[in-house]
Amino acid sequence: MKVLACYSMKGGVGKTATAVNVAWMAANAGMKTLLIDLDPQGASSYYFKVKPAKKDWSERFFKAYEHLLEHIKHSEFDGLDVIPAHLGFRQFDVLLDALGKRKSRLDNILKGLKDEYELVILDCPPTIGNLAESIFNASDYILAPVIPTTLSERTFDQLNAFFEEHDYPKQKLVPFFSMVQAQKALHRHTMETLRARSDRFLYSAIPFTSDIEKMGEHQTPVMLFAPNGKGAKAFATLWVELQPLLREFED
Repeated sequence: MKVLACYSMKGGVGKTATAVNVAWMAANAGMKTLLIDLDPQGASSYYFKVKPAKKDWSERFFKAYEHLLEHIKHSEFDGLDVIPAHLGFRQFDVLLDALGKRKSRLDNILKGLKDEYELVILDCPPTIGNLAESIFNASDYILAPVIPTTLSERTFDQLNAFFEEHDYPKQKLVPFFSMVQAQKALHRHTMETLRARSDRFLYSAIPFTSDIEKMGEHQTPVMLFAPNGKGAKAFATLWVELQPLLREFED
């Protein structure tokens, strides 16, 4: 089983759109896939039309994988299940602070799902606390969308510095450009600068398009309602580029 996190310290960078489209492409390719929506806003759950539990179960989330099994819901797509977010998930940093071995909690409970799924995708909130560190430990790779602007470049530098300071392997970080507006000189310059500084950036770049913005309106991956659009084609390229990384961890 592989664990792929979609994570950024900064909100509004296209993280959830990536998680949703990659999850659908994985299931469509025949991989039994589970999307866990860790963001209390519940956007990826909404995109897949999966409603959260009525009662707050956040205090049990990190206790045992059996609690996760109780909250898995089928999407309308074969091979794709979802654990929807709950507003109570906003307490995860505080809850983890009170638990022993908090950095390994998520890793331990996800291991209980290895016989059920080939791929687990984590849609993560923009936090750098206890939950983020638990995600860093549990993930094989961390997809990190970066908008090619000065502030997003700074955020990516901060994430790299955090990994270095806390001895997390930087090879887990898989950055790629998101919400790209190629007509803007700033975007082009920032992409050139960051690619010159780091060879870890993927070739794929997700454009800023109305099709991707309309995912909320359609409540479905962009591949299904605008398959010939720039957004769908970019996500398809991203999926192809992820294949060698996912194969590294095949059992």
